[in-house]
Amino acid sequence: MSTDLAQLWEEHTRDEFITRDTESTLDTMVEDAYVNHIPVMTGGQGREALRRFYSTDFIPCMPPDTALTPVSRTIGQDQLVDEIIFSFTHTQEMPWMLPGIPPTGRKVEIPLVVIVHFRDGKLAHEHIYWDQASVLVQIGLLDAATLPVYGVETARKVRGEG
Repeated sequence: MSTDLAQLWEEHTRDEFITRDTESTLDTMVEDAYVNHIPVMTGGQGREALRRFYSTDFIPCMPPDTALTPVSRTIGQDQLVDEIIFSFTHTQEMPWMLPGIPPTGRKVEIPLVVIVHFRDGKLAHEHIYWDQASVLVQIGLLDAATLPVYGVETARKVRGEG
């Protein structure tokens, strides 16, 4: 069962980030699935809302150098948790992560946690967490020297580099 969850999740992320195919992404999900990007409350609930989200705010708004580097994975009976390093250069508007913020051209590298629940052999929901302050430091909207926040150091620490 855990292999099936991992394979389905990897198919889903391949459809999002490699083939960038909205319909194939949706095919991996139950009809009433939802996605919630917790820090900025973006995503959608239900097939039509997710179709709009994936086809307008997410898949076409993914910078070309986006990379997901696995850190750890935990698989239960009907849930998978991935800890990854998510990196990209902010070369285009990203309404799903940085709504209303024009491209800065800056490199971003953050730890990100995804909790995926499965039902009936498909994805039922994704809860996705990251430190938005770290993103804002790296694109130049927050000053880490004046606030108790960090930038790329958070990703480096997760990788064991400091």
